[in-house]
Amino acid sequence: MSKKKITVSEARGVDFIGCEVRLCGWVRTRRDSKAGFSFVEINDGSSLGNIQIIVAQTVPDYDLLIKTLTPGSSISVEGVVQKSPAQGQLTEVAADKIELIGESDPLTYPLQKKGHSLEFLRSIAHLRIRTNTFGAVARIRNTVSYSIHQFFQENGFVYVHTPIITASDCEGAGQMFRVTVIDADNPPRDNDGKVDYTKDFFGKSSYLTVSGQLNVETYCAGLGKVYTFGPTFRAENSNTSRHASEFWMIEPEIAFCELEENMSWAEKFLKRLIADVLKDRHEDMEFFNRNDTTLIDTLTHVASSDFVRLSYTDAVSILTSSGKKFNYDVAWGIDLQSEHERFLTEEHFKSPVILYDYPRTIKPFYMRLNDDGKTVRAMDLLVPRVGEIIGGSEREYRLNVLEERMREQKLDMEAYKWYSDLRRYGSVPHSGFGLGLERVLMFITGTANIRDVLPFPRTPGNCDY
Repeated sequence: MSKKKITVSEARGVDFIGCEVRLCGWVRTRRDSKAGFSFVEINDGSSLGNIQIIVAQTVPDYDLLIKTLTPGSSISVEGVVQKSPAQGQLTEVAADKIELIGESDPLTYPLQKKGHSLEFLRSIAHLRIRTNTFGAVARIRNTVSYSIHQFFQENGFVYVHTPIITASDCEGAGQMFRVTVIDADNPPRDNDGKVDYTKDFFGKSSYLTVSGQLNVETYCAGLGKVYTFGPTFRAENSNTSRHASEFWMIEPEIAFCELEENMSWAEKFLKRLIADVLKDRHEDMEFFNRNDTTLIDTLTHVASSDFVRLSYTDAVSILTSSGKKFNYDVAWGIDLQSEHERFLTEEHFKSPVILYDYPRTIKPFYMRLNDDGKTVRAMDLLVPRVGEIIGGSEREYRLNVLEERMREQKLDMEAYKWYSDLRRYGSVPHSGFGLGLERVLMFITGTANIRDVLPFPRTPGNCDY
């Protein structure tokens, strides 16, 4: 009878002690004893920790087999789970049979027992998932993604798949990747000598989306509470540690919802993601906490705090009167920098902060204009260590004001006619926000570079794999 196949994570617990089992995984280390047996540690990705396999000389073909159990090789193990006498592990497996599945050349395998820099590991993104750091990031990314869907589904939101190819620029930034089938060496040209995109596949200029927000607003106008969660793209030539050209965004949209309620949704949402990771990924979080000893305390504090709500104007007043020397100037009408946001959360309030009512001149056209004519109903959720992690707003639902704002930002009114129609036919107050998945993963894991929370990062000059 075949042995019960279990994961390394299961084998490390006490439930299978005394059971005959089968495990499959990749060899992390091997240590040979003069007493005539070997210790082999394997991992299958199910947990941060490895399981130790005791390989005695009585295992069939021991002498031949043991030489092939090198780091990176894949094996199948049959044996008995037993209580371990060693410190730091509850169990180990006494092997009865081992089968080599895939060999690994010990001379060329790049993941040796020594530590490797994150920069080096980025150069082998196809193998770095086998390290503790990237395995932990991947499991936490999975937990966060699942938690996102759980939160919205439990609260009555409908998941909407918004298009990846679009003809509109959500924020008017103009930093978009063009989608085209036109022959770059011999493009059709119009009477002015410019490339004629009416001859392109879609009959017009088309791009990869920077946001699903405008599209998901259309479904909000019929379904009430919706969200989109998918890839977005920005052709910004930036090589900072916080920017990537391809990233994932979560964007809920709520009908009959004004800014105050929107801020409450954002606060509840972020707290839920953090709480689920702390509950379900304890071992992985302890791993990150070893090098960043205040990480778990910070996350626990954020998940249990009441977030401060503060107007942008009051925030500027606090910053300018703080007496603190900042690298970037603070003045009403300029966007706040990360150092300003972190001062508010880490030093002044010692709490997450939601800023609202930003100057109209630094925010997109779709944000609701306040009665003062100078500010819009925007909000940014700020957390310690990072600064802004969620951005959102109450949307402008008055047609005349929306069109005024579009003209102000020199947008093509005809291209956005479908968006304006939402204000012509049964317009309602509605709000939403956006959270970058990679941004929240950086915050939760304490990872400094966005390239290390993306499976295959896309950045200027880098589109490998």
